[in-house]
Amino acid sequence: MLVDGGSSINILFRNSLPALKLTPAQLKPYDAQFWGILPEQSSVPLGQIMLLVQFGTPDHFRTEFVNFVIADFDGTYHAILGHPSLTKYMAVPHYSYLVLKMPTEKGVVDGP
Repeated sequence: MLVDGGSSINILFRNSLPALKLTPAQLKPYDAQFWGILPEQSSVPLGQIMLLVQFGTPDHFRTEFVNFVIADFDGTYHAILGHPSLTKYMAVPHYSYLVLKMPTEKGVVDGP
């Protein structure tokens, strides 16, 4: 998963659907196109889906529902978390160390 604080949407790539046991029938419509993934081309999404995303370990974690737009092409990553997710988790990314820190009831979760 790539954390991109400059991205205005959360993206899940088409090749990740089978691994998550998701089918196109489970997707909800998403009518807008997005730019910036493919050079000089807009992308028409397959749809959108709300998924539960968890960071941390079984005894110290943070879980939130995240809305993903499904890209109609395969990507190097499974997903891209944009600034909507960083805001929801109140997360602070440190790109040099590849660490993401976020508050929980038990303190700060940090890790990839």
